[in-house]
Amino acid sequence: MFAEFGFHTASIVKITEAAGLAQGTFYLYFASKQAVFEQVLLDLNHRVRQAMAEGARGARSRAEAERGGFLGFFRFTAEHPALYRVIRQAEFVAPALLEKHYSTIATGYVEGLRAAMAAGEIAPADPEVVAWALMAVGEMIGMRWVLWPHAGQIPPEIFEETMALVNRALGTPKP
Repeated sequence: MFAEFGFHTASIVKITEAAGLAQGTFYLYFASKQAVFEQVLLDLNHRVRQAMAEGARGARSRAEAERGGFLGFFRFTAEHPALYRVIRQAEFVAPALLEKHYSTIATGYVEGLRAAMAAGEIAPADPEVVAWALMAVGEMIGMRWVLWPHAGQIPPEIFEETMALVNRALGTPKP
């Protein structure tokens, strides 16, 4: 409902009707529309991080982990395009949770980049800056080539170009 109507237009009536629940049942779990929005945002954060982690699982190098993580992210956004609309609304509806959303993703990313730098797999740099910059790349590429044309998936040539950019940014050899 938040993705379809936006936070302000999505009413508890619309939410409960779509869920097939009575309004009273809604209030057993949530105190307000704000509370359910925040839960949706937290759930999306967990699920997108899980998709990226699953994509990177089993990678033998940082370059493979990046490839798998980006692929996982693009697949998730193609399957759940509402992610973008909910995230954009969070800037106004739940700004502290929006910051938490990105910071939580960045924290794990920084750890992985720091380990890869220590192992000499990628060029030394400020891992926090690198993490946030690569997150921006993923979000913007996903928005442009997955969300806006409603393609359902990123075109292979765009994915390969994105990975080439990521590898150049990290100083990793071309796989």
